[in-house]
Amino acid sequence: MTEPAEPVKGAVGTGAPPADGAWNQINWDNVTAEVTRLQVRIAKATRERRWNKVQALQHLLTHSRNGKLLAVKRVTENAGKRTAGVDGRIWATPMSKLKATQALTHKGYQPLPLRRVHIPKSNGKKRPLGIPTMHDRAMQALWLMTLLPIAETTADPNSYGFQPKRSTADAVEQCFNALAKRNSAQWVLEGDIRGCFDNISHDWLLANIPMDKVVLRKWLQAGFMDKGVLFPTEAGTRQGGIASTSAG
Repeated sequence: MTEPAEPVKGAVGTGAPPADGAWNQINWDNVTAEVTRLQVRIAKATRERRWNKVQALQHLLTHSRNGKLLAVKRVTENAGKRTAGVDGRIWATPMSKLKATQALTHKGYQPLPLRRVHIPKSNGKKRPLGIPTMHDRAMQALWLMTLLPIAETTADPNSYGFQPKRSTADAVEQCFNALAKRNSAQWVLEGDIRGCFDNISHDWLLANIPMDKVVLRKWLQAGFMDKGVLFPTEAGTRQGGIASTSAG
């Protein structure tokens, strides 16, 4: 069940490809407002446990022009905007960004393998990252817009890791509120899950992440390229993509 498409406000037209430079003329305040309006509706449907409504609104957002524009804007303005995936492509010009928006479709979508890179850690070891292509990053950003309202509605209110608009200072404040009382707990236990990202069950993710299962399965099974060799991904999620940390 899906809702009828809604008019797109504040974005470029949906007819012939716009001329170069139109990207900078987009009314981003209107685009953001329209996406936010749909996200609020997703959050409301989540609170009411109306999951068919949630799915319909997710479909509406991920197929909307405004959603696609905002997804491309995000991946072309963040810290990794100059880092290419296995296809070697980045979207550096207004025209390439507009064309990317038009190409951000679900029909026939097939993500490419991740590009494996290793970054040094403070202990001398290296942490592996999986870098998606720009196109796959934009698709992740698009779906992330539909998942954040659900996560913010259903998550523990005192969860601060990778939560939008939350910081270490917020966590410190909550710790003070919980520990400064006379009858507060006397001990704080810290835990770390060894190889957490490397061992997350794909079956669990497919059963519990409320999004298009076909798209999610393709991301999980895309594999990664390391020194020209393709490796399968049968378990775990690779750190480096937008959706791998932002909705954690």
